[in-house]
Amino acid sequence: MQRRDFLRASATAALSAPQARPNILWISCEDASPYAFSCYGDPLAWTPNIDGVAQRGVKYTHCYSVAGVCAPTRSGIITGMYPASIGSHFMRCQIQRPAMVRCFPEYLRDAGYYVTNNVKTDYNFPVPKTAWDENSNKAHWRNRPAGKPFFSVFNFTGTHESQILKTGGEHAKITTHVPADRRVDAGKVSVPPYWPDTAAVREQIANFYECVTEFDYEAGRLLRQLADDGLAEDTIVFIWSDHGIGLPRSKRWNYESGTHAPLVVHVPEKFRAAGQAKPGTVDDQLVSFIDLAPTVVNLAGIPLPQQFQGRAFLGTNLTKPREYIYSCHDRMDERYETIRATRDKRYRYIRNYRPFLPYYQYMNTSEASPVMKDLRRLHEEKKLTPAAERWMASTKPTEELYDVEADRHEVNNLAADPKHRAVLERMRRAHIAWQEKYLDLGLFPEGEILREEKRLGSRFAILRQPGREKLLETLREVASTTDVKLLRNSLRHREAAVRYWAATGLANQGQRADALADESPSVRIAAAMACLRAGEDTRALEVLRTALGDSEEMIRLEAGNAADRIGDRARALEKDLEARLNDERDRTNYPSRVANRVLNRLRGTERTVR
Repeated sequence: MQRRDFLRASATAALSAPQARPNILWISCEDASPYAFSCYGDPLAWTPNIDGVAQRGVKYTHCYSVAGVCAPTRSGIITGMYPASIGSHFMRCQIQRPAMVRCFPEYLRDAGYYVTNNVKTDYNFPVPKTAWDENSNKAHWRNRPAGKPFFSVFNFTGTHESQILKTGGEHAKITTHVPADRRVDAGKVSVPPYWPDTAAVREQIANFYECVTEFDYEAGRLLRQLADDGLAEDTIVFIWSDHGIGLPRSKRWNYESGTHAPLVVHVPEKFRAAGQAKPGTVDDQLVSFIDLAPTVVNLAGIPLPQQFQGRAFLGTNLTKPREYIYSCHDRMDERYETIRATRDKRYRYIRNYRPFLPYYQYMNTSEASPVMKDLRRLHEEKKLTPAAERWMASTKPTEELYDVEADRHEVNNLAADPKHRAVLERMRRAHIAWQEKYLDLGLFPEGEILREEKRLGSRFAILRQPGREKLLETLREVASTTDVKLLRNSLRHREAAVRYWAATGLANQGQRADALADESPSVRIAAAMACLRAGEDTRALEVLRTALGDSEEMIRLEAGNAADRIGDRARALEKDLEARLNDERDRTNYPSRVANRVLNRLRGTERTVR
């Protein structure tokens, strides 16, 4: 169907519906795990307004984000497409959005809806003017033309990791609507085994509960406005958070603590299909945030666009429920990673494509957390519990498998347990099937993605080129092998991404990589790291020195990360690293952060950068 015919059919279907189309209201917050919402059963939580929505509707117990951090997750939500499929999987990247990748509110606008966003976007691409009728801190359904149905989004930032760090008077100021008798006693909170049980950690958790209670007040204010306008029974209400709590090993990570999200939905009776969302319902089906776009479009009575990669979980003509959900962990701020997670109703499988890196790479943002400070301090003092000490390890396993029902904190890795071999293999196959179906770009270095984007016009096109049908299979093989002969042979592969993993694999084994003159900057950087770790300095240092001054910001970042992995040899690059501090060319401050970290490590200093 041509686009104009599709839009005409969509509008006709919606306008000719036998009953009035529903208004749809989204009330979202940031960095908030379900346990801080009292409808999920924690006695320390207090969210009466949100509880009321759950009592009038449905509470989802198995809802998950597509990443443990905001920008990739919100990219997936607004497009209905996996970030790793369209190339928006890196934190704060800016992709060239293909024309066929639309923001889903555009479909609602085409069908006659008035759509507003107040006010966060963070989509990893510029917001198209066609995405919203209003996109500002004054956007509101009350501004719509008479008679138009609306889709309105309101996002609360007071639960963000930056807010729960605040203490004393600052914390009191941002939680002014928390009653005195609902303040949380830090001595009563439950501390997960992967964090140290210290006063500072307990305070952070208590602050989090109170910040969520403040969000509940804001949600209640919007719900009262809806009722005052006489719209409560004409409006479907969704309340959710973009991912888990904003503390280390939760936010940014693919575990339950980072991706499990609250979701409650009220559907007025006249809009319920097939008995869905009855008052007080608890629904344990697997829901991914990639399903939010198709669900809203479906509830509005609009045919689902073919490019949506999720499924509608409310409304008519539903497909069968999910068997798995998927999430990704790629570059987080200034640090590179490649981790994929697959979860079914009971188990979580994790594939670490960079097991040679530690769980916790030093990142400016997370290092500000008292939780991270106590983890590092007690690690140095050798006082961490075994579960907490595990997350301070210098490497990690290639695969992880957790029985989440029996081990809700995911501290007992079953990947090597023969009793779980069949589960491991099934979950591994599901991961690979997802990767192949949606053409996951996670095994491409970011510098190479940028080069291919310029050549092809979009990241989405990279794995959709003739001759690349088997490329993901090859990338997995080379990224996983320790066979030095295969790695050396792969340095001659026609695809730069394969050569990158070949050089990286040789670096991890202390072997030199003969690719210092490769045409790809990312390959040259990986080869330089390999040569330096093998003890060959001069030419490799010059490659890194050149890359640290490259015109492309992410190449400078890749080079900075390489410099951080070559130990004391990075002293030869001190002047080049100094030049990266607060580089005016940078769109982000990520190269500056890494350079500062390397210099502090070399000099024993504690200088900070923004």
